[in-house]
Amino acid sequence: MMTDSPILIRQARIIDGTGAPWWRGDVRVVDGHIAEVGARLDAGEAAVIEADGRYLAPGFIDTHAHDDLVYLRQPDRPEKVSQGVTSVVVGNCSFGLYPQVPASAAHLRDHFGSLLGTVREGESFEDFDAYCRALEKPGIAINLLSLVGHAALRLAVLGWEQRPATEDEREAMAALLDAQLSQGAHGLSIGLVYPPSAWADTAELVRLAEVVASHQALLAAHVRSYEGGLISSVDEFLALLKAGGANGLLSHLQAAGRPYWGSVPAAIERLETARRDGIDVSFDMYPYPAGSSTILQLLPPSAQAGGIEVLLARLADDIECEKLRRAVETGEAPNDPGWESKVLLIGWENVRIGGVGNDALKAVEGRSLTDIAASRGTTPFDAVVWLIQEDRGRTNIVMFQLDEKDLRSALTHPLHMLGSDSLPREGGKPHPRAFGSFPRYIGHCARDLGWLSIEEAVRHMTAVPAQRFGLLDRGLVRPGLVADLVLFTDALTDCATFEEPTHLPKGITDVLVAGTFLLRDGMPTGARPGRVLKRH
Repeated sequence: MMTDSPILIRQARIIDGTGAPWWRGDVRVVDGHIAEVGARLDAGEAAVIEADGRYLAPGFIDTHAHDDLVYLRQPDRPEKVSQGVTSVVVGNCSFGLYPQVPASAAHLRDHFGSLLGTVREGESFEDFDAYCRALEKPGIAINLLSLVGHAALRLAVLGWEQRPATEDEREAMAALLDAQLSQGAHGLSIGLVYPPSAWADTAELVRLAEVVASHQALLAAHVRSYEGGLISSVDEFLALLKAGGANGLLSHLQAAGRPYWGSVPAAIERLETARRDGIDVSFDMYPYPAGSSTILQLLPPSAQAGGIEVLLARLADDIECEKLRRAVETGEAPNDPGWESKVLLIGWENVRIGGVGNDALKAVEGRSLTDIAASRGTTPFDAVVWLIQEDRGRTNIVMFQLDEKDLRSALTHPLHMLGSDSLPREGGKPHPRAFGSFPRYIGHCARDLGWLSIEEAVRHMTAVPAQRFGLLDRGLVRPGLVADLVLFTDALTDCATFEEPTHLPKGITDVLVAGTFLLRDGMPTGARPGRVLKRH
């Protein structure tokens, strides 16, 4: 069923997105919108879908993902549709595929590729409009919203130089950002642990925040530290929002490394205090105890000064490589004040390889660095150097580093919204959050563990992110709103594991975007009714 003819979903347990208890009723969909909601509606000429006790909810909104590239290559997005996701926010943590100037195109592809694998020529873009055109040509199944990645601005103006921007350079970045926001991007993302975003000083960040505020857009931040510097990093972000006048979204709030477990409630308290003082800020987080990133995050940020070719030259130089070894193994990094060695906090054994760009390295996917080192008769650091050299920095890692109590504090707080932080790559052993975050939040965290009600979990995935991103026509089951809807059963279950991370979930039976079925009785329809949702 792929037509836009009237539909009546009969006798569903309606979870409307507000957090209110479910109630049994009918929903009529006409011309892509919710036309009527009631206890028992006449079918008329509508095609009737018997819910048979299934839940009906607004389509889920993935508030934090790195799906920018996979949208171009796999526009049907089966792993997201199977989770009930109908809209995705991309361009996070300073990573994005636009804007570029001719001199920055290769740099931008290398930067994005360090997180997501090889980016080919033609897969990065001059501006947001060009990215939209590339998406709209084949069509997309589910909606996309985009933030502007700070790294793209810096690479276009400064390249890979590790230094503060001059006033003229700040204004050049501000103008470039202004143009993307004028084209409909939803805001700016910064990534203060990821070069080159990590090298911005306060003056640069405040100037860009001012541009964001002038468009009434959103400033999202992967803050400078989720380890020992978590609280000071939250304070830095809040000060930036206050100075620039922007509304803020703190990305994937967590405390990484056993020495810092228990810090999340204090970080949340900072956010609550800021809101009482008039700063509009919230946060997102995924429902797993492990994170995922580029292998380059195991090195101090200054290692990337000059770009990937310069890094490879450093690793080939015995003296420079020894400096990096000392930094990683002892935490001594004089050029990177405040940086902490990830492996000192969580251990080499808790770092696994998720995916590689070089097919010759496929055998290491899913294995820990200690295992790889043992099989090569070398040290874990030497294994890291080998992987970076052979894969040109495109290796993805999974890091087991979080505490369940902190996770519960984040996932149940009213300021929280769910984001998968998915890092989709072709093949490999990626983090299972790309395939299971939304069913896991409802089925595991809410239903099985009882951390929150199913209705409240749905609110964190629908109404809360819709409000945060200004999607006033979505996020609730209400007459007049766009019919992005999902039907699911009591048995909703995430099936993706760290060992088998690409298994699709069970229990999502039907998914509609703008009244068109993407999933009907568990079967994909092939429809592509999604749109790039631009900020108005």
